Amino acid sequence: MDILIKVWGFFTDNILTKPAYLIGFMVLIGYLLLRRPIYDAFAGFIKATVGYMILTVGSSGLVNNFRPILVGLRDRFNLNAAVIDPYFGQNAVTEGLSQVFGRTFSNVLILLLIAFVMNLLLVRFKKYTKMRAVFTTGHVQVQQASTAFWLILFCFPALNDTWILIVMGIILGLYWAVGSNLTVEITQELTEGGGFCIAHQQMFGIAIFSKLAEKFKKDGSKRLDDVKFPGFLSIFNENMVATSCLMFLFFGIILAILGKDYLVQADFMKSSENFFFYIMTTSLNFAVYLAILQLGVRTFVTELTNSFQGISNSFLPGSVPGIDCAAVFGFGSSNAVTVGFLMGALGQFLAILTLILLKSPTLIIAGFVPLFFDNAVIAVYADNRGGIKAAMIFPFISGLIQVFGSALIAGWVGLADFGGYLGMFDWATIWPAFTVIMKYAGYVGIGIVILILIAIPQIQYRRRPDTYFLITEDWDAYQEKMNEKASC
Repeated sequence: MDILIKVWGFFTDNILTKPAYLIGFMVLIGYLLLRRPIYDAFAGFIKATVGYMILTVGSSGLVNNFRPILVGLRDRFNLNAAVIDPYFGQNAVTEGLSQVFGRTFSNVLILLLIAFVMNLLLVRFKKYTKMRAVFTTGHVQVQQASTAFWLILFCFPALNDTWILIVMGIILGLYWAVGSNLTVEITQELTEGGGFCIAHQQMFGIAIFSKLAEKFKKDGSKRLDDVKFPGFLSIFNENMVATSCLMFLFFGIILAILGKDYLVQADFMKSSENFFFYIMTTSLNFAVYLAILQLGVRTFVTELTNSFQGISNSFLPGSVPGIDCAAVFGFGSSNAVTVGFLMGALGQFLAILTLILLKSPTLIIAGFVPLFFDNAVIAVYADNRGGIKAAMIFPFISGLIQVFGSALIAGWVGLADFGGYLGMFDWATIWPAFTVIMKYAGYVGIGIVILILIAIPQIQYRRRPDTYFLITEDWDAYQEKMNEKASC
């Protein structure tokens, strides 16, 4: 048993929780199963791993670029509150587990293993489960496993470790399989048969808002890419220019409120630096890191989708990999990312102001990850399905929900006391609902949650049984089938 634990620990520490290597090894194995030459498989491993590392550089750069604002708003105005961010949430769980429940973080990794195996089994038996997606975003799995472990302990503090891990392993594994499965059709449509879906923190949100966005679709409705500015405004037709200018306005206002003295004192800038050019550099860096992120997406997605056919054909027929939500930034409207971020920020800041005015016992501080990734991704899908209005309205609503939902759940379960909560869309909506059901319905609640998750893909399948599996197995045949239906 000790040997197995050490092997699992090595795999978890070096591969499963390191998405770049997990994606790289999946590509390597996939190409080998497709009987590609070893040198081709090795080249695919390198391109996929490096591509994901490039994506990580872009993502980390965006987060770090926003850090002065997050820290400044908290320190400058003496706000003692929970930050809604996956990393703050994970740290809060780590700190609180021993103090409140007398548990260690090692249990979280065991929970991750059980949930991951559960996901694989659900896809392997897709004929019965109707689930087609494998959750492969390792760092997200760790964040979710930690928060899920806290929530199950909150609901059933007297339950022993073995049963807690089994119960939550089943529920979390179902959530990974069901949530990513919800994004299959809309992602295939967005990417024109890209061969992947989303495995992140807002899967239910993507599905809900994509469905609602269809209500905005009318004859002549425009998408963001259809808008062409006249005269001197034509410079904003370029995504890089539009992003830089909008970010200069956004960062400029907040950084001006914080003031140069604070930024120097907090070591975010040197006293010799010019304040105007500090704001300018911060704003332009946003466009830089976004471009880097999109380059990373283009580099690894092609390798992953091509090679995954080997894994799909051999072990998990008809399945697709669920990957980081940033993968869709290379598709759809180039301006949707910026619009989604700004409208989501507006929603979050309005909600935070409301909490302050209402003297809420739990105050929330915006975290960049939900602020950017949730809302930008929702905007990409909403714009593709419903056009400009949908791309503006739904990220704004998402921003409101992220703050209000997180304030309720983080305060109730006690994570706010440790300064953080995961805070992204599904964890401000779906998981609070699950927690309420389990807390007040007890063991019956566990059964209710499991039945809800099992039922969702069954409902999806019954709506379109003739194309449900075809969309992942043969995109061209799926399109032909849909064209035949449209012509009838």
